[in-house]
Amino acid sequence: MPEDSPTFLRQTVTAQPTAAVTGAYPQLRLRRNRTHGWTRRLVAETRLGIDDLIWPIFLRDESCVEAEIPSMPGVRRVSLAELSDAVGRAAELGIPAVALFPYVEPDKKTAACDEAVDPENLICRAVRKIKAETPNLGVICDVALDPFNALGHDGIVHGDRILNDETIDILCRQALVQAEAGCDLVAPSDMMDGRIGEIRRRLDVEGYQDVAICAYAAKYASAFYGPFREAIGSGAALKGDKQTYQMNPANSDEALREVALDLDEGADMVMVKPGMPYLDIIRRVKETFAVPTLAYQVSGEYAMIRGAGLQGWIDGDRAMMEALLSFKRAGADGIFTYFAIEAAERLRAG
Repeated sequence: MPEDSPTFLRQTVTAQPTAAVTGAYPQLRLRRNRTHGWTRRLVAETRLGIDDLIWPIFLRDESCVEAEIPSMPGVRRVSLAELSDAVGRAAELGIPAVALFPYVEPDKKTAACDEAVDPENLICRAVRKIKAETPNLGVICDVALDPFNALGHDGIVHGDRILNDETIDILCRQALVQAEAGCDLVAPSDMMDGRIGEIRRRLDVEGYQDVAICAYAAKYASAFYGPFREAIGSGAALKGDKQTYQMNPANSDEALREVALDLDEGADMVMVKPGMPYLDIIRRVKETFAVPTLAYQVSGEYAMIRGAGLQGWIDGDRAMMEALLSFKRAGADGIFTYFAIEAAERLRAG
């Protein structure tokens, strides 16, 4: 195996050994480095910055649905008319990218997910608007069928089966219309086998070699997605569960296999989802592969912190920042978080 091959490099990356701590109390007092604010900052091992934040935005047509999302206090579905102000604020704060997710009207949801590949769908119109008005802000598009599927699944449904290969063809067409609209990075979140390689091939053939791919490589069948499904309108439609394509929360080694496959198929970066319940997976992925690794602080994580903060049960602002820092400590290079605007404002204020 060539020593410069990606597989060889991944197999030979190991964590550096930790030096043994020598000395004992009273000569060694670890509290000395905690005495002053400046010493705490000086020896901090982990830094959280605005550049680490990616803001997920829920989109809506002006007349189709309420803006507020009851299970996500403080998060709104944004109309195209409101989008300029929203992304303008993100850009002004220095947030590097936004990720777009649509609420699709029920009468546009079909078993064939036709709306997903319509060049005039809500996502494509939003991408064109953002790129025309805020060209230097990164735009990330979700590649998955659940917002458009009448049955709420991330793939095409036949009976009680989610069809893998038939789904991939539609995902490729969806990625292409997003690339044509001006999307910078497509993020397949469906967990179908083989979709990264085929999307990469189709994008390259059509001249979109510069459109990057972030693979949701380790996405778990989690209980923390409920508010998200309300936000995009897929929860009520969902028939059955997603355990045949999303990962078992009991598994860790399987995550490394999924990541290795997606990297070999051409992924530029990988995602672990959800976030805090899977910090161990983030750490293993980063240490094993040494590639750009993202974490998604999902809707259920947001709702717990926000809800407890609003009730006064915890200090919501401190919990928000502590949770985000934990992703960085685990090894994440970037974080999808609904707290992005608030966190960026706090970070900029020092």
